[in-house]
Formats: sequence, C-alpha cells, structure tokens
Amino acid sequence: MDFSNLTRRTFLGASGISLGTAALSSMLPNGANANELPGLPHHVATAKRVIFLYMSGGPSHLELFDYKPTLARRDREPMPESFTRGQPIAQLQNAELKCFAPQYRFRRWGHSGQEMSELLPNIGRVADDIAIVRSMHTDQINHDPAHTVMNTGTQISGRPSIGSWVLYGLGSECDNLPGFIVMTSFAGRNPQPISMRQWSAGFLPGRHQGVQFYSTGEPVHYLSNPPGVSRDQQRQSIDTIAALNQFRNEREPHPEIDTRIAQYEMAFRMQTSVPDLMDIANEPRHIKQMYGCESADGSFAYNCLLARRLAERGVRFIQLYHRDWDHHDNIVNYMRVCSNACDRPTYALIQDLKQRGMLDDTLVIWGGEFGRTPMVQFKGSAPGRDHHIRGFSMFLAGGGVKGGISYGNTDEFGYGAVENPVHVRDLHATMLHTLGIDHTRLTYRYQGRNHRLTDVHGNVVEEILR
Repeated sequence: MDFSNLTRRTFLGASGISLGTAALSSMLPNGANANELPGLPHHVATAKRVIFLYMSGGPSHLELFDYKPTLARRDREPMPESFTRGQPIAQLQNAELKCFAPQYRFRRWGHSGQEMSELLPNIGRVADDIAIVRSMHTDQINHDPAHTVMNTGTQISGRPSIGSWVLYGLGSECDNLPGFIVMTSFAGRNPQPISMRQWSAGFLPGRHQGVQFYSTGEPVHYLSNPPGVSRDQQRQSIDTIAALNQFRNEREPHPEIDTRIAQYEMAFRMQTSVPDLMDIANEPRHIKQMYGCESADGSFAYNCLLARRLAERGVRFIQLYHRDWDHHDNIVNYMRVCSNACDRPTYALIQDLKQRGMLDDTLVIWGGEFGRTPMVQFKGSAPGRDHHIRGFSMFLAGGGVKGGISYGNTDEFGYGAVENPVHVRDLHATMLHTLGIDHTRLTYRYQGRNHRLTDVHGNVVEEILR
C-alpha cells in the first residue's frame, strides 16, 4: 500500500480497522486483570497489591530495630577480628575497626512488646501489626549493585524489577493508571541517587515497566497536551497512531508494538485520572494531619497518602523511595532527620489502610538495600556507620503477614545474621507467595532459558505468615 498520499479516513477504511477496534486493542494489554500467564494465581492469595516503602541508602538497624547491649558495653573498643576477618568492607578498608554503641534508646511497644528505637514512636503504635525481620542479608556492599539485588534479585543489570515481575504475573486492576508506580522523596542533605533501571521491565514486555510520578510540578513528564492542542485533537491523533501501529503489528507482530499502542492509550486516559489522583484537597483534614501533609509538597508524607489513593484505585505495585539514609557521618543528627520524615507517614499509611479494611489484602514492606556497620566510621565532623550486608532489619505488615512478631536475629554485635537468616531472594519469594504466586513457577523465557525473580534460590518465610 502506498502511504505517500494516504488520508486518515482512507487508511482506516482500506485496512479494515475501525477507530473502536484500534482503541479496544490498545486497551487490552493494560486492562483489569490482564495477566499473561494461565493458571495464576497458583494458590489462594492473601495480598492483592504491594506497597514497598524503600529506605534508600541503608538505614541503620542498630539505631532502629536491633538493640545490642554488648555493642553498647564495648563502645569504642576494638571490634573482635573473628567477626570481620575476610569479610567485605566498603569504606572502612585499612581503618582500625572499633565498636560503636547504639546512639538511641530502645523500648518495648504494643501488647506484643516489640523492641524498637525511640526514633520510631509512631511506628511503635502499630507494633502489633508488623513483623520485624532482624536477620536480613544481601550480596552487594555498594549502593547501586545492592539496589539492583533488592529490586531484581541479582546484581546483573538489565533484569526485570520486582514490580515488573508482579505486573507480568497478575496484571493490573486499574485501566486508567499504570499498574506499577514509583515516587521519590528526601529530607536533610543531598539525596542518594537512584537509577531508573531499578524499576525497569528488563527483558519482560515493556508495558510492565514502572512509571515514575513526581509529587511536585508535573506529576508525569510529557503527559499534558502541547499548547493549542485540544483533547479532541489529541484523541484523533492517538486513534490514528494506534491504527498505524496495529496495521504494522498485523504484518510484523512484535510485543513492543502492543506496548507502544497501550502506552499511547494509557497516557490519554491518565490526562484525566492523574490530576484527580494528585489533588488531595478533598481528603478529610484529620487524614492529612495523620500523615503530616497539607499539599503536594514532595514529602514522604504526601507520597504515602498518594500510595493509599493509588492502592484504592487498583494499582498493583507501589514503590516509594526515601533517598536520604546514607549516614557515613553525623549519624545521630541525620537518623533523627530521616526518622522524623518517615516515622509518622509510615504509621499513617498502615493505620489508614487498616481502618479502611485494606491492610488485610495490602502487603507493606519497609526497609533499604542493606544496613550499617557495628563499627564506627569517622568521615566528617561527627561519627557515622559504613555499609553493611551481613545482617540488617526490615519489616512487613498486612497481606497475610503475622503482626506483633520478630523473626531471626543477628549476633551480639549486630554484625551477622545467625538465627533464621533471610536473604533478599527469600523476601521476594515470600512477597510473591502472599500474592498467590509460586516463585518457582513465575518464569519468562529469554536467551534460551527460563528466568525467574528468585533465579534458582529463594525460600518462603512461612513463619511470618498467617
């Protein structure tokens, strides 16, 4: 067919594609429950969605969740070499390794008596709803590869992220917003960098890619119509582009053409849905006060409130990065800054979900890519802690997780996970299990082999599940 003098109407007539057909085909890949895999869920799910509160930079477990009296007693004494010999070290190489006592007091919270820091008085109010895992460990000691492990299950760049795997397996329950949405915030000093590949679809079809929303300014870049372009004109343009793409796809089928069609249509629908989502003016005052935000201020508090609104709208995977937990120096000050920014909104999100009856089927995960060393680091005007991968803490709530429990332990110095160690891939297997997915059966064929999020590893941590 000669396209040189082809009008839109002539093209549609000649190709046998109506506007309705083009629009319908573009909506199907992202429509409600548009999972690609037969037989899912594999078993009864306890969670429909995930909200991952990602504390980027590596929050210190020793100031938050894992109090160590021995470390306190031996403050500034040499760290026993039996713990550190042959172990990976980030910035403390060739330095004298000395113990560094916990810098904040701990207390018991809730009926369960969960032991947590005084820095988390609001999270302490929901202590009976959370399961603290004190025996996390990971593989990579520097930030970017450690983020990659936490987000994809491997240090190899280019693999699909956890949100993309979930969206690939289960699809979305929302047809006017992406099924996987990411937002970021920071407080204090310069934010820790995060690469956009941490929410990449990797080798999965591109429509499972995470979409970053911005909580100040334009929520999604390039979403608004150009000046002078009306909504009707934009609708006509999208119909034409969809028809052209569909025509090409019928001649040379390719999954990325489906993705392109779906993205145009989704973007058009988002022009209406996104402004309504981001405007919290109609939220009750007591709800905004509970979170600690009044407007679109770019804070973690605002993002947490948006996370609840996204969950209500059927978004499958929501990831909030707070990018300021990298405390090599001045840890006393900046742990307080970050905790003040994140403690109250975390509590508010859990409590808000609970009072709306949504916590039962929403899995909330809180934690970063690794922890911090029991050894002191002197890098600036006041001491801090270096990166640490052998033992750290995270917590989970809702979505079939038992509340009011602690699981696993590190040694007396908080150095290594010694009781019920939980690798990042075990966390991933457990998360997928709550969503009704057997992690060994969620696979994608690529370069001659079946890949999965947990690769050949991963065990479901049954003990923290109901």
